[in-house]
Amino acid sequence: MVEGELKNIFLSASIPSEERNPKYYGSADIIAIRDSVIALASVVLPNHRLIWGGHPSITPIIYYLMEKFDLNIQDHVTLYQTRFFETFFPVDNNKFENIVFTENLGERDKSVLHMRERMFQENKFAGAVFIGGMEGIEDEFTMFKEFHSEAVLLPIASTGAAAKSVYENLLPDELKNEKLMSDYGYMTLFQNLLIEKI
Repeated sequence: MVEGELKNIFLSASIPSEERNPKYYGSADIIAIRDSVIALASVVLPNHRLIWGGHPSITPIIYYLMEKFDLNIQDHVTLYQTRFFETFFPVDNNKFENIVFTENLGERDKSVLHMRERMFQENKFAGAVFIGGMEGIEDEFTMFKEFHSEAVLLPIASTGAAAKSVYENLLPDELKNEKLMSDYGYMTLFQNLLIEKI
């Protein structure tokens, strides 16, 4: 890593909904999801850039951290949102300067796919972290890997839900690391497996 170089890290994360998909909710560790998002943002934001598709369960956590640490780092965060969900945007969206709004294509799946394609095409990523979540995490892992095959891939299996499924079923064996399954010391985990590798 070049000293002082701002690297892009993609975050794919959400807190599963029991109503939408009990399969993912059943294995999710909600505390681990929140802890790992907080740790990731704490490790990445001071020196790099975090880019994510603004899930309403994640965006407020990242804004809380920015406020708590009094970080003047608006250029260190980029939020992508499809206008398909415009009526459901969390109020925390308004607190971010760098939001990329993508077109509403009239149906959910097409609009979300379009947002993801733009997000992965418009940015060069050094790494990606997958936390908790549902089927969207699996979709984003597969897409991200196609667009950014050289990037560091970290599905945090200890958070359960889709991230655990990605680790077990989609991550190539040579990239598996037992710490992704069992290590809850997320600050150190991200420092060692992400920051030092990019």
